[in-house]
Amino acid sequence: MKAWKAHEKATAVALGGRRVGLTGLATADVVSDHLSVECKERAELPKWLRSAMTQAVKACRGQQVPLVVLHEKGRRHDNDYVVMRRRDYVAWYGAIDSEADSGDANSVTYEPGDE
Repeated sequence: MKAWKAHEKATAVALGGRRVGLTGLATADVVSDHLSVECKERAELPKWLRSAMTQAVKACRGQQVPLVVLHEKGRRHDNDYVVMRRRDYVAWYGAIDSEADSGDANSVTYEPGDE
């Protein structure tokens, strides 16, 4: 299986959605009732992005969720990108199938250096 396809499948499972697959149309890679997910895989993410996430993780205390907000100079702030790690998303919001949730998703504690 191609790496990009495995990435889409793993994302669908983690988020409780379903993989759409190649349709020839401009569709999301993974969908659910409330998510439209575009999956991208690269050999390596930019070092500055990984560094920013490491900084956000180290700064977390208690139940805070690490986020990186990307802003283009001169652009509207409501179009900024908010980036979080998939495991933080799943831990905080849980899988989409709420019956599979333990109901304790909001009690995650983030440790400094946890990346």
